[in-house]
Amino acid sequence: MYPHTEFPPRAFPDTVDAAIRLASAGSLPALGLGLGLGVAFKKVGATYGSFDAAWKAALRSPVGVDAQRLVGFFQSNTGSLMVLLAGVGLLWLVQRWVKRERTFLVDLECFSNVPELSVPYETFERQSRRKKCFSADAMDFQMRMLNKSGVANETMFPPALQTDPPEPSMASAREEAETVLFSCVENLLKKTGMKARDIDVLVVNCSLFNPTPSLSAMIINKFKMRTNIESYNLGGMGCSAGPISIGLAKRLLGSLNRGGYALVVSTENITQNWYQGNERSMLIPNTIFRMGGAAMLLTNKKTEASRSLYELEHVVRVHLGAQDDAFRCVYQHEDADKKIGVELNKDLVNVAARALEVNLTKMGPLVLPLGEKLAFAANWIARKVFAAKLQPYIPRFNKAFDHFCLHAGGRAVVTGLSRQLNLSEDKMAPSANALHWYGNTSSSTVWYSFSWIETVQGVAKGERVWQVAFGSGFKCNSCVWRALKNIKREHGAWKHIAGQETRAVETIIKIEEESRLERAKKAKAEGTK
Repeated sequence: MYPHTEFPPRAFPDTVDAAIRLASAGSLPALGLGLGLGVAFKKVGATYGSFDAAWKAALRSPVGVDAQRLVGFFQSNTGSLMVLLAGVGLLWLVQRWVKRERTFLVDLECFSNVPELSVPYETFERQSRRKKCFSADAMDFQMRMLNKSGVANETMFPPALQTDPPEPSMASAREEAETVLFSCVENLLKKTGMKARDIDVLVVNCSLFNPTPSLSAMIINKFKMRTNIESYNLGGMGCSAGPISIGLAKRLLGSLNRGGYALVVSTENITQNWYQGNERSMLIPNTIFRMGGAAMLLTNKKTEASRSLYELEHVVRVHLGAQDDAFRCVYQHEDADKKIGVELNKDLVNVAARALEVNLTKMGPLVLPLGEKLAFAANWIARKVFAAKLQPYIPRFNKAFDHFCLHAGGRAVVTGLSRQLNLSEDKMAPSANALHWYGNTSSSTVWYSFSWIETVQGVAKGERVWQVAFGSGFKCNSCVWRALKNIKREHGAWKHIAGQETRAVETIIKIEEESRLERAKKAKAEGTK
Protein backbone atom coordinates (compact mmCIF):
# COMPACT_ATOMS: atom_id res chain seq x y z
CA MET A 1 0.00 0.00 0.00
CA TYR A 2 1.13 3.63 0.48
CA PRO A 3 2.36 3.98 -3.09
CA HIS A 4 3.76 7.47 -3.41
CA THR A 5 5.40 8.14 -0.08
CA GLU A 6 9.03 8.37 0.94
CA PHE A 7 10.47 6.49 3.88
CA PRO A 8 12.18 8.60 6.55
CA PRO A 9 15.96 8.53 6.00
CA ARG A 10 16.59 7.25 9.52
CA ALA A 11 13.80 4.67 9.67
CA PHE A 12 15.78 1.69 8.52
CA PRO A 13 19.08 2.33 10.32
CA ASP A 14 17.15 2.60 13.58
CA THR A 15 15.13 -0.42 12.62
CA VAL A 16 18.16 -2.52 11.95
CA ASP A 17 19.87 -1.24 15.07
CA ALA A 18 17.06 -2.66 17.18
CA ALA A 19 16.81 -5.83 15.15
CA ILE A 20 20.43 -6.80 15.34
CA ARG A 21 20.62 -5.87 19.00
CA LEU A 22 18.07 -8.57 19.65
CA ALA A 23 19.68 -10.93 17.19
CA SER A 24 23.00 -10.55 18.94
CA ALA A 25 21.37 -11.10 22.31
CA GLY A 26 20.20 -14.49 21.12
CA SER A 27 23.26 -15.73 19.26
CA LEU A 28 26.27 -14.23 21.03
CA PRO A 29 25.58 -15.88 24.43
CA ALA A 30 25.41 -19.22 22.66
CA LEU A 31 28.66 -18.47 20.88
CA GLY A 32 30.26 -17.33 24.12
CA LEU A 33 29.12 -20.47 25.94
CA GLY A 34 30.54 -22.67 23.21
CA LEU A 35 33.89 -20.89 23.18
CA GLY A 36 34.02 -20.84 26.98
CA LEU A 37 33.45 -24.58 27.23
CA GLY A 38 36.09 -25.21 24.60
CA VAL A 39 38.67 -23.12 26.42
CA ALA A 40 37.76 -24.70 29.76
CA PHE A 41 38.24 -28.25 28.45
CA LYS A 42 41.53 -27.27 26.90
CA LYS A 43 42.80 -25.65 30.11
CA VAL A 44 41.71 -28.54 32.29
CA GLY A 45 43.32 -30.97 29.95
CA ALA A 46 46.59 -29.02 29.99
CA THR A 47 46.71 -28.66 33.78
CA TYR A 48 45.12 -31.84 34.95
CA GLY A 49 48.03 -32.70 37.19
CA SER A 50 47.94 -29.44 39.10
CA PHE A 51 44.18 -29.58 39.27
CA ASP A 52 44.34 -33.01 40.88
CA ALA A 53 47.05 -31.88 43.24
CA ALA A 54 45.00 -28.91 44.30
CA TRP A 55 42.09 -31.18 45.13
CA LYS A 56 44.30 -33.49 47.19
CA ALA A 57 45.96 -30.67 49.08
CA ALA A 58 42.75 -28.80 49.84
CA LEU A 59 40.50 -31.65 50.84
CA ARG A 60 41.66 -33.48 53.97
CA SER A 61 38.36 -34.88 55.20
CA PRO A 62 36.43 -38.05 54.35
CA VAL A 63 34.65 -35.96 51.77
CA GLY A 64 38.07 -35.21 50.37
CA VAL A 65 38.74 -38.90 49.83
CA ASP A 66 35.53 -39.21 47.83
CA ALA A 67 36.38 -36.11 45.87
CA GLN A 68 39.83 -37.48 45.07
CA ARG A 69 38.29 -40.71 43.82
CA LEU A 70 35.85 -38.76 41.74
CA VAL A 71 38.69 -36.77 40.21
CA GLY A 72 40.56 -39.95 39.51
CA PHE A 73 37.52 -41.42 37.82
CA PHE A 74 37.19 -38.41 35.54
CA GLN A 75 40.92 -38.56 34.80
CA SER A 76 40.79 -42.16 33.70
CA ASN A 77 37.50 -41.92 31.80
CA THR A 78 37.63 -38.47 30.21
CA GLY A 79 37.67 -39.83 26.67
CA SER A 80 34.72 -42.14 27.24
CA LEU A 81 32.66 -39.41 28.89
CA MET A 82 33.31 -37.03 26.01
CA VAL A 83 32.21 -39.71 23.50
CA LEU A 84 29.07 -40.33 25.57
CA LEU A 85 28.16 -36.64 25.67
CA ALA A 86 28.80 -36.30 21.95
CA GLY A 87 26.58 -39.32 21.28
CA VAL A 88 23.74 -37.94 23.38
CA GLY A 89 24.03 -34.60 21.59
CA LEU A 90 24.00 -36.31 18.19
CA LEU A 91 20.94 -38.38 19.07
CA TRP A 92 19.14 -35.24 20.21
CA LEU A 93 19.93 -33.49 16.92
CA VAL A 94 18.81 -36.50 14.88
CA GLN A 95 15.55 -36.67 16.84
CA ARG A 96 14.93 -32.96 16.24
CA TRP A 97 15.64 -33.42 12.52
CA VAL A 98 13.35 -36.45 12.13
CA LYS A 99 10.46 -34.85 14.03
CA ARG A 100 10.69 -31.35 12.52
CA GLU A 101 7.71 -30.28 10.50
CA ARG A 102 8.59 -29.40 6.91
CA THR A 103 6.36 -27.48 4.50
CA PHE A 104 7.05 -27.48 0.78
CA LEU A 105 5.94 -25.27 -2.08
CA VAL A 106 5.11 -27.69 -4.89
CA ASP A 107 4.32 -25.00 -7.49
CA LEU A 108 2.63 -21.65 -8.08
CA GLU A 109 0.55 -19.93 -10.76
CA CYS A 110 -0.15 -16.24 -11.38
CA PHE A 111 -3.02 -14.79 -13.38
CA SER A 112 -1.51 -13.98 -16.76
CA ASN A 113 -1.79 -10.82 -18.80
CA VAL A 114 -4.92 -10.66 -20.98
CA PRO A 115 -4.48 -8.05 -23.74
CA GLU A 116 -8.24 -7.44 -23.96
CA LEU A 117 -8.24 -6.33 -20.32
CA SER A 118 -5.25 -3.99 -20.59
CA VAL A 119 -5.99 -0.34 -19.88
CA PRO A 120 -3.65 2.31 -21.35
CA TYR A 121 -3.39 5.69 -19.65
CA GLU A 122 -5.61 7.23 -22.32
CA THR A 123 -8.39 4.73 -21.68
CA PHE A 124 -8.13 5.27 -17.92
CA GLU A 125 -8.48 9.03 -18.36
CA ARG A 126 -11.33 8.77 -20.88
CA GLN A 127 -13.36 6.33 -18.81
CA SER A 128 -12.80 8.31 -15.62
CA ARG A 129 -13.91 11.59 -17.19
CA ARG A 130 -17.01 9.99 -18.71
CA LYS A 131 -18.08 8.76 -15.30
CA LYS A 132 -18.49 12.46 -14.42
CA CYS A 133 -17.98 11.82 -10.72
CA PHE A 134 -14.57 13.49 -10.47
CA SER A 135 -13.85 17.19 -10.30
CA ALA A 136 -11.29 18.68 -12.67
CA ASP A 137 -8.79 18.91 -9.80
CA ALA A 138 -9.38 15.26 -8.83
CA MET A 139 -8.85 14.12 -12.43
CA ASP A 140 -5.65 16.13 -12.78
CA PHE A 141 -4.38 14.67 -9.50
CA GLN A 142 -5.08 11.11 -10.63
CA MET A 143 -3.29 11.59 -13.94
CA ARG A 144 -0.24 13.10 -12.20
CA MET A 145 -0.12 10.15 -9.83
CA LEU A 146 -0.57 7.68 -12.67
CA ASN A 147 2.24 9.24 -14.72
CA LYS A 148 4.57 9.02 -11.72
CA SER A 149 3.49 5.55 -10.62
CA GLY A 150 5.72 3.44 -12.86
CA VAL A 151 2.64 1.40 -13.84
CA ALA A 152 2.65 0.45 -17.52
CA ASN A 153 -0.14 0.59 -20.12
CA GLU A 154 -0.40 -3.20 -20.04
CA THR A 155 -1.98 -3.50 -16.60
CA MET A 156 -5.49 -4.95 -16.35
CA PHE A 157 -8.86 -3.51 -15.34
CA PRO A 158 -11.97 -5.70 -14.95
CA PRO A 159 -14.56 -5.45 -17.77
CA ALA A 160 -17.10 -3.59 -15.60
CA LEU A 161 -14.72 -0.65 -15.27
CA GLN A 162 -14.16 -0.51 -19.02
CA THR A 163 -17.77 -0.04 -20.02
CA ASP A 164 -18.97 3.39 -21.13
CA PRO A 165 -19.68 4.60 -18.48
CA PRO A 166 -18.26 2.14 -15.89
CA GLU A 167 -21.05 0.34 -14.03
CA PRO A 168 -19.70 -1.84 -11.22
CA SER A 169 -22.13 -4.31 -9.64
CA MET A 170 -22.16 -7.40 -7.43
CA ALA A 171 -22.55 -9.61 -10.51
CA SER A 172 -19.58 -7.99 -12.27
CA ALA A 173 -17.48 -8.27 -9.10
CA ARG A 174 -18.25 -12.00 -9.00
CA GLU A 175 -17.26 -12.20 -12.66
CA GLU A 176 -13.88 -10.61 -11.91
CA ALA A 177 -13.29 -13.00 -9.01
CA GLU A 178 -14.22 -16.05 -11.07
CA THR A 179 -12.02 -14.98 -13.98
CA VAL A 180 -8.94 -14.64 -11.78
CA LEU A 181 -9.46 -17.40 -9.22
CA PHE A 182 -10.68 -20.14 -11.54
CA SER A 183 -7.91 -19.49 -14.06
CA CYS A 184 -5.15 -19.63 -11.42
CA VAL A 185 -6.46 -22.77 -9.72
CA GLU A 186 -7.17 -24.63 -12.96
CA ASN A 187 -3.71 -23.93 -14.39
CA LEU A 188 -2.02 -24.85 -11.11
CA LEU A 189 -3.81 -28.19 -10.90
CA LYS A 190 -2.77 -28.96 -14.49
CA LYS A 191 0.87 -28.03 -13.79
CA THR A 192 1.09 -30.21 -10.70
CA GLY A 193 -1.00 -33.13 -11.97
CA MET A 194 -3.21 -32.82 -8.90
CA LYS A 195 -6.94 -33.46 -8.77
CA ALA A 196 -9.24 -31.09 -6.93
CA ARG A 197 -10.32 -33.94 -4.64
CA ASP A 198 -6.70 -34.34 -3.49
CA ILE A 199 -6.78 -30.97 -1.74
CA ASP A 200 -7.15 -31.19 2.04
CA VAL A 201 -6.93 -27.48 2.94
CA LEU A 202 -8.11 -24.39 1.04
CA VAL A 203 -7.19 -20.85 2.13
CA VAL A 204 -8.40 -17.86 0.10
CA ASN A 205 -7.63 -14.23 0.91
CA CYS A 206 -9.25 -11.14 -0.60
CA SER A 207 -9.45 -7.94 1.38
CA LEU A 208 -12.31 -5.88 -0.06
CA PHE A 209 -14.71 -8.34 -1.69
CA ASN A 210 -16.34 -10.91 0.60
CA PRO A 211 -19.60 -12.22 -0.90
CA THR A 212 -21.91 -14.93 0.39
CA PRO A 213 -21.25 -17.75 -0.38
CA SER A 214 -17.56 -17.02 0.14
CA LEU A 215 -14.80 -17.00 -2.46
CA SER A 216 -13.51 -20.28 -1.05
CA ALA A 217 -16.99 -21.78 -1.51
CA MET A 218 -16.97 -20.57 -5.13
CA ILE A 219 -13.75 -22.51 -5.75
CA ILE A 220 -15.08 -25.62 -3.99
CA ASN A 221 -18.23 -25.51 -6.10
CA LYS A 222 -16.39 -24.92 -9.37
CA PHE A 223 -13.87 -27.73 -8.91
CA LYS A 224 -16.13 -30.13 -6.95
CA MET A 225 -13.82 -30.56 -3.98
CA ARG A 226 -14.36 -33.01 -1.13
CA THR A 227 -17.01 -32.55 1.52
CA ASN A 228 -14.44 -32.76 4.33
CA ILE A 229 -12.07 -30.11 2.96
CA GLU A 230 -10.92 -27.53 5.53
CA SER A 231 -11.66 -24.17 3.90
CA TYR A 232 -10.99 -20.65 5.14
CA ASN A 233 -11.78 -17.25 3.67
CA LEU A 234 -9.69 -14.31 4.92
CA GLY A 235 -11.10 -10.83 4.37
CA GLY A 236 -10.11 -7.28 5.28
CA MET A 237 -6.46 -8.14 5.91
CA GLY A 238 -4.92 -5.95 3.20
CA CYS A 239 -1.92 -6.42 0.97
CA SER A 240 0.03 -8.45 3.54
CA ALA A 241 -2.50 -11.30 3.69
CA GLY A 242 -0.37 -13.54 1.44
CA PRO A 243 2.13 -14.57 4.16
CA ILE A 244 -0.77 -14.88 6.62
CA SER A 245 -2.43 -17.41 4.31
CA ILE A 246 0.83 -19.33 3.95
CA GLY A 247 1.28 -19.45 7.72
CA LEU A 248 -2.30 -20.62 8.26
CA ALA A 249 -1.96 -23.32 5.60
CA LYS A 250 1.22 -24.58 7.26
CA ARG A 251 -0.50 -24.88 10.65
CA LEU A 252 -3.52 -26.63 9.18
CA LEU A 253 -1.32 -29.11 7.33
CA GLY A 254 0.48 -29.83 10.59
CA SER A 255 -2.82 -30.88 12.17
CA LEU A 256 -3.33 -33.66 9.60
CA ASN A 257 -2.20 -37.05 10.87
CA ARG A 258 -0.61 -38.22 7.64
CA GLY A 259 0.12 -34.88 6.04
CA GLY A 260 -1.72 -33.47 3.06
CA TYR A 261 -2.03 -30.75 0.44
CA ALA A 262 -3.06 -27.13 0.85
CA LEU A 263 -4.22 -24.77 -1.88
CA VAL A 264 -3.61 -21.08 -1.12
CA VAL A 265 -5.21 -18.42 -3.33
CA SER A 266 -4.40 -14.70 -3.01
CA THR A 267 -6.22 -11.94 -4.89
CA GLU A 268 -7.93 -8.56 -4.69
CA ASN A 269 -11.17 -7.44 -6.32
CA ILE A 270 -11.42 -3.86 -7.58
CA THR A 271 -14.73 -3.85 -9.48
CA GLN A 272 -16.73 -2.47 -6.54
CA ASN A 273 -13.82 -0.70 -4.91
CA TRP A 274 -13.04 1.94 -7.50
CA TYR A 275 -13.36 5.19 -5.58
CA GLN A 276 -15.71 7.69 -7.24
CA GLY A 277 -15.15 10.74 -5.04
CA ASN A 278 -12.72 13.65 -4.85
CA GLU A 279 -10.70 13.13 -1.65
CA ARG A 280 -7.02 13.00 -2.63
CA SER A 281 -6.08 10.57 0.12
CA MET A 282 -8.65 8.14 -1.29
CA LEU A 283 -7.87 8.66 -4.99
CA ILE A 284 -4.39 7.12 -5.04
CA PRO A 285 -5.61 3.48 -5.03
CA ASN A 286 -7.47 4.22 -8.29
CA THR A 287 -4.19 4.91 -10.05
CA ILE A 288 -2.23 1.80 -9.10
CA PHE A 289 -4.52 -1.06 -8.02
CA ARG A 290 -5.11 -3.53 -10.80
CA MET A 291 -6.60 -6.94 -11.55
CA GLY A 292 -4.51 -9.99 -10.58
CA GLY A 293 -4.11 -13.04 -8.36
CA ALA A 294 -2.05 -16.15 -7.62
CA ALA A 295 -2.51 -19.76 -6.49
CA MET A 296 0.04 -21.90 -4.61
CA LEU A 297 0.13 -25.62 -3.79
CA LEU A 298 1.74 -26.53 -0.44
CA THR A 299 2.34 -29.90 1.17
CA ASN A 300 3.98 -31.33 4.29
CA LYS A 301 4.36 -34.81 2.82
CA LYS A 302 8.07 -35.68 2.96
CA THR A 303 7.59 -37.97 -0.02
CA GLU A 304 6.83 -34.86 -2.10
CA ALA A 305 10.14 -33.17 -1.27
CA SER A 306 11.77 -34.49 -4.45
CA ARG A 307 9.32 -32.79 -6.78
CA SER A 308 8.73 -29.65 -4.71
CA LEU A 309 10.49 -26.41 -5.60
CA TYR A 310 11.01 -24.76 -2.20
CA GLU A 311 10.87 -25.40 1.51
CA LEU A 312 9.26 -22.84 3.79
CA GLU A 313 11.82 -21.79 6.41
CA HIS A 314 10.16 -18.90 8.24
CA VAL A 315 6.94 -16.93 8.47
CA VAL A 316 7.22 -13.74 10.52
CA ARG A 317 4.05 -11.76 11.28
CA VAL A 318 3.80 -8.33 12.88
CA HIS A 319 0.57 -6.53 13.81
CA LEU A 320 0.46 -2.98 15.20
CA GLY A 321 -3.33 -2.78 15.38
CA ALA A 322 -3.26 -1.99 19.10
CA GLN A 323 -1.83 1.43 18.19
CA ASP A 324 -4.53 3.87 17.06
CA ASP A 325 -2.45 5.62 14.40
CA ALA A 326 -1.46 2.25 12.92
CA PHE A 327 -5.03 1.01 12.94
CA ARG A 328 -6.34 4.04 11.01
CA CYS A 329 -3.49 4.77 8.60
CA VAL A 330 -5.12 2.62 5.88
CA TYR A 331 -8.85 2.97 6.46
CA GLN A 332 -11.93 2.20 4.36
CA HIS A 333 -14.80 4.61 4.97
CA GLU A 334 -17.21 7.05 3.39
CA ASP A 335 -16.13 10.55 2.42
CA ALA A 336 -18.21 13.69 2.99
CA ASP A 337 -20.33 12.81 -0.06
CA LYS A 338 -20.99 9.23 1.14
CA LYS A 339 -18.61 7.75 -1.45
CA ILE A 340 -16.75 4.69 -0.15
CA GLY A 341 -12.98 4.48 -0.59
CA VAL A 342 -9.73 3.51 1.11
CA GLU A 343 -7.86 6.40 2.71
CA LEU A 344 -4.05 6.43 2.95
CA ASN A 345 -3.30 9.03 5.63
CA LYS A 346 -0.19 10.97 6.68
CA ASP A 347 0.79 8.54 9.46
CA LEU A 348 1.33 5.71 6.98
CA VAL A 349 5.06 6.22 6.39
CA ASN A 350 6.03 6.25 10.07
CA VAL A 351 3.72 3.35 10.88
CA ALA A 352 5.23 1.29 8.06
CA ALA A 353 8.73 2.00 9.36
CA ARG A 354 7.73 0.82 12.87
CA ALA A 355 6.12 -2.33 11.51
CA LEU A 356 9.21 -3.15 9.48
CA GLU A 357 11.38 -2.51 12.54
CA VAL A 358 9.52 -5.13 14.53
CA ASN A 359 9.56 -7.59 11.63
CA LEU A 360 13.31 -7.21 11.20
CA THR A 361 13.79 -7.60 14.94
CA LYS A 362 12.10 -11.00 14.72
CA MET A 363 13.63 -12.00 11.41
CA GLY A 364 17.25 -10.95 12.15
CA PRO A 365 18.12 -13.73 14.62
CA LEU A 366 16.65 -16.32 12.26
CA VAL A 367 18.52 -15.48 9.08
CA LEU A 368 21.49 -13.13 9.49
CA PRO A 369 24.90 -14.81 9.37
CA LEU A 370 27.12 -14.73 12.45
CA GLY A 371 29.54 -12.27 10.86
CA GLU A 372 26.80 -9.66 10.45
CA LYS A 373 25.68 -10.13 14.06
CA LEU A 374 29.24 -9.78 15.34
CA ALA A 375 29.81 -6.67 13.22
CA PHE A 376 26.71 -5.12 14.68
CA ALA A 377 27.68 -6.11 18.23
CA ALA A 378 31.13 -4.55 17.88
CA ASN A 379 29.62 -1.36 16.44
CA TRP A 380 27.00 -1.17 19.17
CA ILE A 381 29.53 -1.70 22.00
CA ALA A 382 31.83 0.95 20.53
CA ARG A 383 28.99 3.48 20.34
CA LYS A 384 27.10 2.70 23.52
CA VAL A 385 29.86 1.63 25.92
CA PHE A 386 32.88 3.60 24.70
CA ALA A 387 30.92 6.56 23.24
CA ALA A 388 32.67 6.22 19.87
CA LYS A 389 31.34 8.60 17.22
CA LEU A 390 30.37 5.95 14.67
CA GLN A 391 27.36 5.51 12.41
CA PRO A 392 25.12 2.58 13.40
CA TYR A 393 26.05 -0.55 11.49
CA ILE A 394 23.46 -1.43 8.87
CA PRO A 395 23.44 -5.19 8.27
CA ARG A 396 23.64 -6.50 4.76
CA PHE A 397 20.50 -8.53 4.30
CA ASN A 398 21.78 -9.66 0.91
CA LYS A 399 24.08 -11.86 2.99
CA ALA A 400 21.01 -13.66 4.30
CA PHE A 401 18.80 -13.61 1.19
CA ASP A 402 19.61 -14.17 -2.47
CA HIS A 403 16.34 -12.86 -3.92
CA PHE A 404 13.90 -10.21 -2.71
CA CYS A 405 10.16 -10.02 -3.36
CA LEU A 406 9.24 -6.65 -1.85
CA HIS A 407 5.58 -5.70 -1.88
CA ALA A 408 4.95 -3.69 -5.06
CA GLY A 409 2.72 -1.18 -3.28
CA GLY A 410 3.96 1.71 -5.39
CA ARG A 411 7.07 3.22 -6.93
CA ALA A 412 8.22 4.96 -3.76
CA VAL A 413 7.75 1.75 -1.75
CA VAL A 414 9.88 -0.32 -4.11
CA THR A 415 12.66 2.24 -4.48
CA GLY A 416 12.56 3.25 -0.80
CA LEU A 417 12.89 -0.30 0.49
CA SER A 418 15.59 -1.12 -2.07
CA ARG A 419 17.59 1.95 -1.14
CA GLN A 420 17.32 1.46 2.61
CA LEU A 421 18.19 -2.24 2.41
CA ASN A 422 21.15 -1.45 0.12
CA LEU A 423 19.81 -3.59 -2.70
CA SER A 424 21.22 -3.41 -6.20
CA GLU A 425 19.06 -2.86 -9.28
CA ASP A 426 18.92 -6.58 -10.03
CA LYS A 427 17.57 -7.23 -6.50
CA MET A 428 15.00 -4.47 -6.96
CA ALA A 429 14.00 -5.73 -10.41
CA PRO A 430 11.44 -8.43 -9.36
CA SER A 431 9.26 -5.96 -7.47
CA ALA A 432 9.77 -3.20 -10.03
CA ASN A 433 8.54 -5.53 -12.76
CA ALA A 434 5.54 -6.69 -10.74
CA LEU A 435 4.50 -3.05 -10.26
CA HIS A 436 5.25 -1.99 -13.84
CA TRP A 437 3.51 -4.81 -15.72
CA TYR A 438 0.69 -5.69 -13.30
CA GLY A 439 0.28 -2.74 -10.92
CA ASN A 440 -0.51 -3.22 -7.25
CA THR A 441 -2.40 -6.52 -7.13
CA SER A 442 -2.45 -6.46 -3.32
CA SER A 443 -1.52 -9.76 -1.65
CA SER A 444 -0.47 -11.43 -4.91
CA THR A 445 2.28 -8.88 -5.79
CA VAL A 446 4.95 -10.93 -3.97
CA TRP A 447 4.03 -13.94 -6.12
CA TYR A 448 4.32 -11.99 -9.36
CA SER A 449 7.82 -11.01 -8.18
CA PHE A 450 8.51 -14.65 -7.31
CA SER A 451 7.51 -15.92 -10.74
CA TRP A 452 9.51 -13.14 -12.44
CA ILE A 453 12.65 -14.29 -10.61
CA GLU A 454 12.13 -17.87 -11.84
CA THR A 455 11.47 -16.70 -15.40
CA VAL A 456 14.24 -14.12 -15.85
CA GLN A 457 16.95 -14.60 -13.21
CA GLY A 458 16.62 -18.19 -12.09
CA VAL A 459 17.10 -19.60 -8.58
CA ALA A 460 19.99 -21.90 -7.63
CA LYS A 461 19.60 -24.81 -5.24
CA GLY A 462 19.96 -23.66 -1.63
CA GLU A 463 19.26 -19.99 -2.36
CA ARG A 464 16.79 -18.09 -0.20
CA VAL A 465 13.88 -15.96 -1.41
CA TRP A 466 12.46 -13.34 0.96
CA GLN A 467 8.90 -12.10 0.55
CA VAL A 468 7.85 -9.05 2.57
CA ALA A 469 4.47 -7.33 2.40
CA PHE A 470 2.73 -4.42 4.14
CA GLY A 471 -0.99 -4.08 4.70
CA SER A 472 -3.82 -2.42 6.56
CA GLY A 473 -4.25 -3.06 10.25
CA PHE A 474 -1.28 -2.23 10.25
CA LYS A 475 0.81 -5.28 9.37
CA CYS A 476 4.22 -6.25 8.04
CA ASN A 477 4.46 -9.97 7.23
CA SER A 478 7.20 -11.96 5.55
CA CYS A 479 8.12 -15.46 4.32
CA VAL A 480 11.49 -17.08 3.66
CA TRP A 481 11.76 -19.89 1.09
CA ARG A 482 14.79 -22.09 0.37
CA ALA A 483 15.17 -23.59 -3.12
CA LEU A 484 15.38 -27.39 -3.20
CA LYS A 485 16.75 -27.50 -6.76
CA ASN A 486 17.95 -25.26 -9.56
CA ILE A 487 14.91 -23.45 -10.96
CA LYS A 488 14.74 -21.60 -14.27
CA ARG A 489 11.43 -21.79 -16.12
CA GLU A 490 9.02 -19.55 -17.97
CA HIS A 491 5.77 -18.48 -16.36
CA GLY A 492 2.80 -17.55 -18.52
CA ALA A 493 2.47 -14.28 -16.62
CA TRP A 494 5.77 -13.06 -18.10
CA LYS A 495 5.64 -14.27 -21.70
CA HIS A 496 4.51 -10.87 -22.93
CA ILE A 497 7.62 -9.03 -21.71
CA ALA A 498 10.11 -11.01 -23.82
CA GLY A 499 12.91 -8.67 -24.86
CA GLN A 500 11.73 -5.95 -22.41
CA GLU A 501 13.12 -7.34 -19.16
CA THR A 502 14.96 -4.11 -18.28
CA ARG A 503 12.13 -1.68 -19.08
CA ALA A 504 10.54 -1.64 -15.63
CA VAL A 505 13.68 -0.67 -13.69
CA GLU A 506 14.70 1.88 -16.33
CA THR A 507 11.24 3.48 -16.19
CA ILE A 508 11.16 3.69 -12.41
CA ILE A 509 14.69 5.09 -12.18
CA LYS A 510 13.80 7.72 -14.80
CA ILE A 511 10.69 8.75 -12.86
CA GLU A 512 12.72 8.90 -9.63
CA GLU A 513 15.24 11.23 -11.25
CA GLU A 514 12.50 13.45 -12.71
CA SER A 515 10.82 13.64 -9.31
CA ARG A 516 14.11 14.57 -7.65
CA LEU A 517 14.68 17.39 -10.14
CA GLU A 518 11.12 18.64 -9.63
CA ARG A 519 11.59 18.72 -5.87
CA ALA A 520 14.89 20.54 -6.21
CA LYS A 521 13.34 23.09 -8.57
CA LYS A 522 10.41 23.64 -6.22
CA ALA A 523 12.71 24.06 -3.22
CA LYS A 524 14.82 26.58 -5.12
CA ALA A 525 11.74 28.56 -6.11
CA GLU A 526 10.48 28.62 -2.53
CA GLY A 527 13.93 29.69 -1.33
CA THR A 528 13.95 32.59 -3.80
CA LYS A 529 10.60 33.80 -2.49
